[in-house]
Amino acid sequence: MALSAQEQQRRQNLQGIIDLGIDPYPAEEFDVNVTAADILENYDRDKLFYKDIRFAGRIMSRRIMGSASFVELQDSTGRIQAYVKRDDICPEDDKTLYNTVFKKLLDIGDIVGIQGYVFTTQTGEISIHVQELKVLTKALRPLPIVKEADGKVYDAFTDPEQRYRMRYVDLIVNAQNKDIFVKRTKLFSAMRNFFNDAGYMEVETPVLQSIPGGAAARPFVTHHNALDIPLYLRIANELYLKRLIVGGFDGVYEFSKNFRNEGMDRTHNPEFTAMEIYVAYKDYNWMMDFTEKLLEHCATAVNGTSKATFGEHQIDFKAPYARVTMTDAIKQFTGFDISGKSEQEIREAARGMGIEVNDTMGKGKLIDEIFGEKCEGNFIQPTFITDYPIEMSPLTKKHRDNPELTERFELMVCGKEIANAYSELNDPIDQRARFEDQLTLSEKGDDEAMFIDQDFLRALEYGMPPTSGLGIGMDRLIMFLTNNASIQEVLFFPQMRPEKIAKVSSEEEFANLGIPAGWVPVLQKMGFETVDSLKDANPNKVFNDLGGMRKKLKLDLPMPSKEEVLAWFEAAK
Repeated sequence: MALSAQEQQRRQNLQGIIDLGIDPYPAEEFDVNVTAADILENYDRDKLFYKDIRFAGRIMSRRIMGSASFVELQDSTGRIQAYVKRDDICPEDDKTLYNTVFKKLLDIGDIVGIQGYVFTTQTGEISIHVQELKVLTKALRPLPIVKEADGKVYDAFTDPEQRYRMRYVDLIVNAQNKDIFVKRTKLFSAMRNFFNDAGYMEVETPVLQSIPGGAAARPFVTHHNALDIPLYLRIANELYLKRLIVGGFDGVYEFSKNFRNEGMDRTHNPEFTAMEIYVAYKDYNWMMDFTEKLLEHCATAVNGTSKATFGEHQIDFKAPYARVTMTDAIKQFTGFDISGKSEQEIREAARGMGIEVNDTMGKGKLIDEIFGEKCEGNFIQPTFITDYPIEMSPLTKKHRDNPELTERFELMVCGKEIANAYSELNDPIDQRARFEDQLTLSEKGDDEAMFIDQDFLRALEYGMPPTSGLGIGMDRLIMFLTNNASIQEVLFFPQMRPEKIAKVSSEEEFANLGIPAGWVPVLQKMGFETVDSLKDANPNKVFNDLGGMRKKLKLDLPMPSKEEVLAWFEAAK
């Protein structure tokens, strides 16, 4: 792989550090005793506490001014200025550490450790006066340099594809994005504490499963060589958690990584995090009350308030939430009453609404399509959609007042489902019949229909107490709490297509066209990664742009004449 001019220079600087007998990647501990945020927040109140500090951070900018310089260092909590004076870090006659290492061999992005004391500059900026400096890590790739002038940001690292693929760079140069993931951790902690305080136990269940159960979804398939059997990455952990309720636990929950081999978009990633909790001797009415309190608690823990802004909406997670039956919701927004209707009647009604359906769809999936297309988007504030038709809910207990319905709710926020809950079906005979109905759907071509889990049916035959279960999509919930419309923003490393490695011509290939070595990285920065890319460019525009780049980058390079630039392009043809 061809290295850019900056990457080549950094490797030369690395070798220069090694040649001076300095380890650019030392193994020993550097004992940090303070953070940037700690200094900036507390120094004015307790100046004596910061007389001997040890700090480590990444160089983000620097101003070299002869025998003294300022650098901006960034740690995990923020940025702080450091003042580096030659005679302080080099008190003996040998000034190599400052004159050569600091001034010439260190680069933006390198990580250093410093020892010194905190003071306030004449301009009033809290800074660290460096008395000792140690190289901790030499960075071999340059960071994107984000510049700010007159309130405007230039050259920001904002391309989503690059940010998601190189999240490590995104977190360095767009430090504000760390807050999303800090809030994500706060959400998990708040939810976990809420469950623990209620007396429920966190458990772990298998990720590799012989039968992918607990949801209607297409699984990922793998193969176990030793057992010579197919295995599936879990699509849900529901059936295992309910086995534990059979086993005698009154309340269990799990934060699980689930995998569904389906489409990817702004709200779906093939790998996602769900929380599921099951509590014995409860029903879905109790679970609605519990869910309201849980989400109000979590929103407040994450943002300091039950309110959150999402796009153009301000949503409030404060209990209580509205409750609307699915039948009433469809009737309200389509005028069609699904009560008592046959599969064919519902299919025809869906087509009449302009919804794309096909003959593989059963009654439940048809109703789900109607609700998703015509109703979901109307529920902005947290709303429980309740009492789903039985065909949509193969693991749910029949409604106590209407056997065509089930005791199920989904929680809608801003037109998206973030929670799903049931009065769990614990009748093993009814459950077997529901699974067999799913098998019929599978035979009709529905590749998301559930498998029959014989071991789960056997567990139910030993007796599962009345139970209510709740599942929450954690990624989607944190999207709402951090005002992010894309799931990729709240995942450290979202799934991406394989990276296309762009071809880059070598410096020698450019030199063969008569292009001086100093101008090669400039042309590459302008987008001409290969000599072939010059063929279709306008040489007059390139000549003008080279002048602009020379000025912008403050290059000490002789400007080529227009005739010389035209000759490059002739040679490229």
